[in-house]
Amino acid sequence: MLDRLAADTVVALHLAFVVFAALGGMLAWRRLAYAWVHLPALAWAGFVEFSGTICPLTPLENRLRVRAGEAGYPGSFVEHYLMPVLYPAGLTPDAQKWIGAALVALNVAIYAVALARARPRKGER
Repeated sequence: MLDRLAADTVVALHLAFVVFAALGGMLAWRRLAYAWVHLPALAWAGFVEFSGTICPLTPLENRLRVRAGEAGYPGSFVEHYLMPVLYPAGLTPDAQKWIGAALVALNVAIYAVALARARPRKGER
């Protein structure tokens, strides 16, 4: 029971991290200092996507599921939980690179807006 709850908690935390990595730059619209927290998360997420590495939370979740008497799953968190929603055929290395590129492009746009908003306008100096 506790192992299953722990595995479900890992999934929730993992999903929260994925959302934060993808969209956390929008916090910089409010205060640019949030970038110091978000950019390392974005760098890790980009590294995982571009390198094909599996995040350490995935094997942790699988170990907890096996200890709870459930089956683990092969592949990554993204492949298991997110790709079935986005791509019915599954995750390929090329698709993973496109996800990484979209992640970076989205955040470049978010930070461009954040920096433009943080820049003083004429007459405000």
